[in-house]
Amino acid sequence: MSSPSTAPTPPAPPPPAVAAEVFGDALPAAQQFVAKLASAGVTRGLIGPREVPRLWERHVLNSAAVAEAVPDGAHVVDVGSGAGLPGIPLGLARPDLALTLVEPMARRVEFLQEAVAELAGVQRTPWRVIRGRAEERSVAGAVGPVDVVTARAVAPLPRLVGWCRGLLRPGTQLVALVGSRALEELPGLVPELEAAGMRDIHPRAVGASLGSAATTVVVMTRAGH
Repeated sequence: MSSPSTAPTPPAPPPPAVAAEVFGDALPAAQQFVAKLASAGVTRGLIGPREVPRLWERHVLNSAAVAEAVPDGAHVVDVGSGAGLPGIPLGLARPDLALTLVEPMARRVEFLQEAVAELAGVQRTPWRVIRGRAEERSVAGAVGPVDVVTARAVAPLPRLVGWCRGLLRPGTQLVALVGSRALEELPGLVPELEAAGMRDIHPRAVGASLGSAATTVVVMTRAGH
């Protein structure tokens, strides 16, 4: 019997029917990305082997659902992008967006650069990959003006806002994919988040038509003029 470390990686799952509605002409690119997550994503430790059968629902479609909370033509910065979630599925679902993926860990940056290069031939979304942390001035300078910052399970909301302060100019939105516990804690965090300069802090359900991939994000806007 094979040990867990040598067990074969499950094959990439086929796309559910709803994926064609979400990605349209970019569905082949989305399948290519899922295949990379199921192979290199697992062997490099970015995705757990047990996640492979539910890559579409739990990770890729769940990330694409964020598109409902992002305005047309926005420059989106995905902080702590990791395996490219939600940034890469978001770009596949919304080719009108400009995506910058920010990630500090070298092996994850290498994976993101490879994924973006491989998708360049089949998808027009102009992704950029920047190695660094959201709180670093050099990252803010390299990124430039930002309309929306996205993050998926990166840190508790007050800490996330603190890290992203240099990216969150007045009017910039923060769209965070969080777990159920964070949603329960949100009302108690609002005063702290407002003291940090955020306003219009609210949960928003997205992806209602996606079945189990539907999720809730927390949306807030940096105050100021």
